[in-house]
Amino acid sequence: MDPAFRKLPLLAALILLAGACTAQRAVAPTHVEPAPLTDVVPAVGAQDEGVVLPAAAEVPAGPPADATVRLRAVGDVMLGSDFPKPEDGLPPEGGAQSLAQVKDALADADLTFINLEGPLCDSGSTNKCGKGRNCYAFRTPTSYVRWLTEAGVDLASTANNHSGDFGEECRRETERTLDAAGIRWSGAPGTIATTESNGLKVGMVAFHTSASCNHLNDHAAAVALVKQAKEAHDLVLVSFHGGAEGAKHQHVPYEQETFFGENRGHLRVVTRLLIDAGADLVIGHGPHVLRGLEFYKGRLIAYSLGNFATYGSFNLRGPNGLGAILEVTLDAKGGFVGGRVLATRQEGRGIPVPDPSGAAIERFRSLTAEDFPQTGAIIEEDGTLRMPAEVVPGT
Repeated sequence: MDPAFRKLPLLAALILLAGACTAQRAVAPTHVEPAPLTDVVPAVGAQDEGVVLPAAAEVPAGPPADATVRLRAVGDVMLGSDFPKPEDGLPPEGGAQSLAQVKDALADADLTFINLEGPLCDSGSTNKCGKGRNCYAFRTPTSYVRWLTEAGVDLASTANNHSGDFGEECRRETERTLDAAGIRWSGAPGTIATTESNGLKVGMVAFHTSASCNHLNDHAAAVALVKQAKEAHDLVLVSFHGGAEGAKHQHVPYEQETFFGENRGHLRVVTRLLIDAGADLVIGHGPHVLRGLEFYKGRLIAYSLGNFATYGSFNLRGPNGLGAILEVTLDAKGGFVGGRVLATRQEGRGIPVPDPSGAAIERFRSLTAEDFPQTGAIIEEDGTLRMPAEVVPGT
């Protein structure tokens, strides 16, 4: 909360208050400290000769009214895993080519967001894998954070079903690695990432359908956390990892989703609750496929941005191999200014490249039209996004 001062009459017996509250960067929830006392204006009768009244504090300027933030966001990012065998799960050259063909597009933004699908860790053990052949436990070496910083990543979600693959110490190592790289993160319960762009204070809250992270399915707690973030930031971005997985789940149902017995969220309900609580943009990931885009109260909801850079054991056939970079520009009050989709796809075992065919754009268009005929984003053939006339901001 920015400091605020009021000028008082010289004879008033009041106390000037100044509060300074800084949202912690991702390692703890944002909170408000009690405002310290400042100089006291003398009371009536105290203006004797020689008494010097303190100068009135200047009111600091707020963010520029015409400020905007242009964000670029992608879905799942897992640049390779050294488990169970580094030679099987890690790309050549230490991952140097992992984002090489898309890093300029990622970095071309005021802020860049990813979902970090799995930990950045050099230690730990997993209990996820039994004697079966399929083992989906990921551990990316901490050295790979270099490729994220080179691609301009500013914000990362650590709220997903792979963030705890190698235990709590590996979660903490991931957080320390991101901190050292200057990448703000949110994921652990109660955490809010904070950054600044173009004079605007931006908060990001990442959710997953599990109590091990900010819990999407605990609607009351999720709403409270977003409200807390909104009180301390000009703009609030919400990320969620939810929804059933795979090509059979490209549509957003009107009910709670279940996948292998897990509650993966009632996404049409919770996304609206989070916007009501103060979210200015909601970005989904988790189904490993693209899903439709809709507007609610003038705020954009992207239900899934699919796989973006997922090297190794991921299924990249058909729609699973399509990715996208979502660009959204917000004004100083969180209003939608404009946006577009840049189509990508993955080649080989999971290297993202630009897709001149625009397959992701066409997939977004068809899914949006089918799932959100009244509230869906208008998506032009070149990927430009517009708000439908039926959606009235703030109502």
